[in-house]
Amino acid sequence: MIHWSFAASLMLLLAGIGVLALAAWLGWGNWQRNGRRGRVALLEGLRFVTMAMLAFTLLRPEFVRLIQRTDPPQVVILNDASGSMQTRDVISTNNIVTRTAWIKSQTRRSYWTPLEADSEVLAGAFAVPPDSGATNAPGQAREIGTDLSGALDSVLKQQSNLKAVLLLSDGDWNLGPSPIGVATRYRDEGIPVYSVITGRDEPIPDLAMEEVAAPAYGLFGEQIAIPYTVQSHLPRDVATQVRLMDSSEQLATKKITLRANSRFRDSIMWYPREVGEFDLRLEFAIEKDEELKDNNSASFHIAVRVVKLSVLVVDSQPRWEYRFLRNALARDPGVELNCMLFHPNIGAGGGRDYLSTFPGSREMLSRYDVVFLGDVGVGRGQLSAKDAGLIKGLVEQQGSGLVFMPGRRGNHLSLMDSPLKELMPVVLDETKPTGVGLQNESVLTLSSRGRGHLLTRFDADEMVNDQIWKMLPGFYWSTGVTKSRPGSEVLAVHSELRNQFGRIPLLTIRSAGRGKVLFMGTDSAWRWRRGVEDKFHYRFWSQVARWMAHKRHLAEKEGVRLSYTPETPKVGDRVFLQTTVLDEAGFPLENGEVNGTIVSPAGRSEQLDLTEVEGGWGVYSAEFSPQEGGPFEIAIDAPEHDRKLETKLTVSLPKREKLGRPVNRPVLAEIASITGGESAGTDHLDELIQKISVLPEPKPAEIRTRLWSNPWWGGAILLLLAVYWTGRKLVGLV
Repeated sequence: MIHWSFAASLMLLLAGIGVLALAAWLGWGNWQRNGRRGRVALLEGLRFVTMAMLAFTLLRPEFVRLIQRTDPPQVVILNDASGSMQTRDVISTNNIVTRTAWIKSQTRRSYWTPLEADSEVLAGAFAVPPDSGATNAPGQAREIGTDLSGALDSVLKQQSNLKAVLLLSDGDWNLGPSPIGVATRYRDEGIPVYSVITGRDEPIPDLAMEEVAAPAYGLFGEQIAIPYTVQSHLPRDVATQVRLMDSSEQLATKKITLRANSRFRDSIMWYPREVGEFDLRLEFAIEKDEELKDNNSASFHIAVRVVKLSVLVVDSQPRWEYRFLRNALARDPGVELNCMLFHPNIGAGGGRDYLSTFPGSREMLSRYDVVFLGDVGVGRGQLSAKDAGLIKGLVEQQGSGLVFMPGRRGNHLSLMDSPLKELMPVVLDETKPTGVGLQNESVLTLSSRGRGHLLTRFDADEMVNDQIWKMLPGFYWSTGVTKSRPGSEVLAVHSELRNQFGRIPLLTIRSAGRGKVLFMGTDSAWRWRRGVEDKFHYRFWSQVARWMAHKRHLAEKEGVRLSYTPETPKVGDRVFLQTTVLDEAGFPLENGEVNGTIVSPAGRSEQLDLTEVEGGWGVYSAEFSPQEGGPFEIAIDAPEHDRKLETKLTVSLPKREKLGRPVNRPVLAEIASITGGESAGTDHLDELIQKISVLPEPKPAEIRTRLWSNPWWGGAILLLLAVYWTGRKLVGLV
């Protein structure tokens, strides 16, 4: 069956007829004026045909062919075989079985038999997990998940006489685009999708160790915080104990309370006893009313190293804060300390660990992991504007840490006229250059962010930690601060002072480029030693130094250092690599050749496009997006200077298929609604089969040729116009 289809309004049709009438009249008149010559008549006829084709195109004509189907219509049954279908929450003959087991029991009774009378039934599975016995390449891990959109799209492409689709699934799609997009194509084709929601709407009673976000490495002799997340689907509170295990040895424990039907985030502290690589496990006990017994633990890998941190402390006078900070860092076996003391009017201070001048070059400054700036600013007898610019570059490009520790002289305000202004985590109150003094003692009050942050942790228990901070000896002076800057995190505030923006932030952090910045708004942390010596004072500054320097020591070798973000990437993340290369003399490499390669767990090698970062710090950056889990081997090579570094970056594979989740009823219902089908529970499977069996046969296949958008049709019109215009010139028409 063949016919034409038009999509034009009555006004457009009348306009087309008018254009044709006008073209005919003009052609007739032109032929009369040119002596009724045959060539002119041929040209005018050609123009009339061209105008008729244009007017015909405006009607949006489509050539339609209807092809009658001779094969029986097809009904496709799609069974979800993903990992989430192993959830045991379907009632079948007074028993509770897994979603997959229910589908198998229905398959055994051939529930689709009523459809076979007038349709061809095709059954298949999607999201089938890989065979557990199959072997992949060493270290390779393939992402496993449910692509519901891909499954429906594949059926639409493969079947040419599709009557309906029956989908047996829990709707838990976690790969690919939204299935709503392909549902609209089913609607356009007039093919309904029916769905049987396999599972229940409430999660099954369970506790699960959802995630462990351990750092790539920790330092020997220091506490290592290992964050984790536990999901509770139990209707009651649970008091349990999290255990950090190395094989069968218990390394650390922590008592926690899991609230009913909530997510719990915390971290456990570990003090490693030796250096090396460790495969550890975080776990907690199985509760008697849990239905899933195998998801209460998670494994991870971590390295323990010995790293010597380079720290530079700069101040103007040997105030108490400076003296005790210097002593604490000097006694730290993991710190290599240098000090620079600008004595007003009498010159730089001297002695053990002291520098006579500020390290005012990139090659001299780049060795420092953390820089402390005390009551010092930019001016005569202090830092220069060049020094401030170098410190800014050290933080932003080298990933070093910077600590602002203002004092009563108010020198810090001069930093606001230097490049360091952009790094300050707070907005300073310029009307109070010498700070704020009070008669009564005040303390630092932890914010909600500060209660769980590594820098402010004196005890693993947040409530105990908060009490410790409240009992610490307080202060009588603080820096004049207006508010924190956007992008900063406030860890502690003034216990007494507030303004229109709220409590005055005195302990604040922020990221700056690849480094970190901390602002300490009091000069009395040394008073924390009262009665306990270095218990809290040393621990706080030790944590600050190691937290700030952490990223700089992810991977390093003589003359070359590599850092990456995020530190524990997952499949699909964008991983940003930054490598710093020094030449034989220790100067940052400029305009040098730096090559990089990365080898995936499957053995595929790829060149890294390392681009030099402006600034002259010898920094080269690249990025990649891992598509598989496992250890990636990264090699950095600067052949001209014999600098080489090889390291491994472990990419974790997200566990998308999780047991115990409730069904995704809304997405299945919306697919059915869009396509004109129906969605129901497992009790209504036979009803859906009956409804599919009485569906009309698919309409004849319709093939439309859109003439109005066909390039050949448009080309023919342009060709006729060109012939007409050329013919006018040849016959002498003006």
